[in-house]
Amino acid sequence: MIVPFTQPILVVEDSLEDFTALGRAFRKHALPNQLLRCEDGDQALEYLQGYGKHPDWPAHLPAFILLDLNMPGTDGRDVLDVLKHDPRLLSIPVIVFTTSANRRDVEECYRLGANSYLTKPIEYTVLEEKVELIIQYWLQSSQLPLSI
Repeated sequence: MIVPFTQPILVVEDSLEDFTALGRAFRKHALPNQLLRCEDGDQALEYLQGYGKHPDWPAHLPAFILLDLNMPGTDGRDVLDVLKHDPRLLSIPVIVFTTSANRRDVEECYRLGANSYLTKPIEYTVLEEKVELIIQYWLQSSQLPLSI
């Protein structure tokens, strides 16, 4: 089942280069979902917690969130903790997408409520493969919560 057209995918990523590559990989699949970027954790929380307060923001919360961990300011771990303690936001699937393969980071993210943990590949072809798996699982195979 494909997520309705109106549900964007939120990418919380401080690196423009990484976001651009990710966007290119998603566009290859011609998804109807808009890819939104927040450049850091503070911007992501402002967007998600302020949802509905600004007319220029999308009409729906994201289908899922791709969350980088190591960002300036509020990092991904803190964002994840806030999201999973907010009753309006806790059902949004959060996929940690980071360069860290550190077991402590993996364990902590799952403890905080991450729905998945993927390491960012260095090679673009591997990134394309991971994006395809994300799309197949989260947008085509999974039943996402209706509250989103």
